[in-house]
Parts: sequence; C-alpha cells; structure tokens
Amino acid sequence: MRRTTRRFVTSAQARVHYAPWGKHVWLSEPALTGTTSLTLIRVNMPRGTGHQFHVHPELDEIIYVVDGVAEQWVDRDRRRLRKGEIAYIPKGVVHATYNSTKRPLTFLAILSPAASKGPAVIDYSNKDPWRTLKTPIVYPDVDPRTGRSPSRPPKTQPLNSRTRK
Repeated sequence: MRRTTRRFVTSAQARVHYAPWGKHVWLSEPALTGTTSLTLIRVNMPRGTGHQFHVHPELDEIIYVVDGVAEQWVDRDRRRLRKGEIAYIPKGVVHATYNSTKRPLTFLAILSPAASKGPAVIDYSNKDPWRTLKTPIVYPDVDPRTGRSPSRPPKTQPLNSRTRK
C-alpha cells in the first residue's frame, strides 16, 4: 500500500468535519499527509459552545489560540487563553475548551502521535468531579458533513385520520 506524502495542503484538500461545538478543519493527519507524528486541526468554535471535559488516553495535545478567548481547563486548572497563547495537555489528562465569550473562537489543536490504538477521545463531561466544575451542555445531533441537524422524514398523515367526504 502506497503511503500519501503531501507536503502542502490546500483548503480544498483539508478534511472538514462538524461537531456540535464547531467546524473542524483537519490540515494534517495520516490519510492526508502521511504523518505518523502529529495531527493538526483548526477549530472554529461559536460562542456558548465547548469541547466538554474529555481525555486522550494515548495522545498529547497543544491548544493554540488563533483568535478569540478560550476558557481552557487542564485537569482542574482553568485559564483564559488569548490570541497567541497555548495550553499543553499531556496524554491521559482530562481537559476541556469552552468559548464563554460573545465572539467566535478559533484555535489549533495539535495532537501527537497522529493515531492511537485505543479510542482517541473519551468523554468525561458527565462524570464527577467534572460535571460539578462546569454544567454539561446538551447538544443536538449534527451531521458531521454539513453541521446541520439531521433531516427528519416528512410528516405523513395516517390513513385513518384522513377526513372522508
């Protein structure tokens, strides 16, 4: 099997994925660049949303704020990160990123290594003590390709409820 080795990635080549807390643009990952060392994701997070408490069991992560202000948690420590600031999160440490401001937040998530054998992320937002530090947000489902709520089938009227003439 031939490995992809792309040295430059255009916006048209990047993989876009939508999560309930925003648009993710995957700029470097094994399938895109052939890297095994790191993954780079640009996240555009609308106000009032957040990637709730979670852990990457096998991945280190750096959060780099490009624009806006992040409410960043690393374990039980909370900081406000501004443009140009970072948080380093070692593998296995629970963390969360929220946008508690009225402006959009853009940040880069850099994870290493580029892949893991087990799950890449495990949600902790509804577990103690994390749910007591920040009330969990209940998000509607979104289509990962469009960011929209999944379409619902059209409502049909049951046969027995139709009026007869």
